Amino acid sequence: MTSHLTADDPALAPSSDLHDARAVVAAAQAADPSVAAHRDRILAFVDAHPDALHRSCTEGHLTGSALVVDPASERILLLLHAKVQRWLQPGGHADGDANLAAVALREAHEETGIDGLAVDPDPIDLDVHRFRSARRDEPDHDHLDVRFLVVAPEGARAEINHESEGARWVTVDELADLDVDPGTVRMARAGLARLRAGRA
Repeated sequence: MTSHLTADDPALAPSSDLHDARAVVAAAQAADPSVAAHRDRILAFVDAHPDALHRSCTEGHLTGSALVVDPASERILLLLHAKVQRWLQPGGHADGDANLAAVALREAHEETGIDGLAVDPDPIDLDVHRFRSARRDEPDHDHLDVRFLVVAPEGARAEINHESEGARWVTVDELADLDVDPGTVRMARAGLARLRAGRA
């Protein structure tokens, strides 16, 4: 069983080595055929783009996302992201950091304001999707998203920042009410399965 890491853990120290990010993607579990396909796309992109950790790679770039879960209720925290006007998990650009678990944990803290978050360093999901800004203030590009389970402390309350317009704790069954994409549902199911396996 993998232990969850807090922000001060040495294993979450920054790295500028793209090979570190590639190794995490290559080792990611991919029982779902769609996840395996996303893994292959990410690996091919990284191999062809040595600047894949940076936003300056305008065709696309690596991102780290966090499925923030309250383990007691098994509710998932989603944010109404201002740029895309959709309910999504916290996450953001690697911005040069190849330690994508650390990226996901940092973004989760920044976007939710929750202290005491802890991340499972092994990805629960991989996804390549087209980013389109609802404001049309930047060109469309691909996000090569590596997704991690992040556990919130009991009774955690979100305090969103300027990047979001709302926050909700929801069950997997309630995701359909928020019109989330299939990849988000897949990630949520994988994250809860990992959480339950850790209790077994």
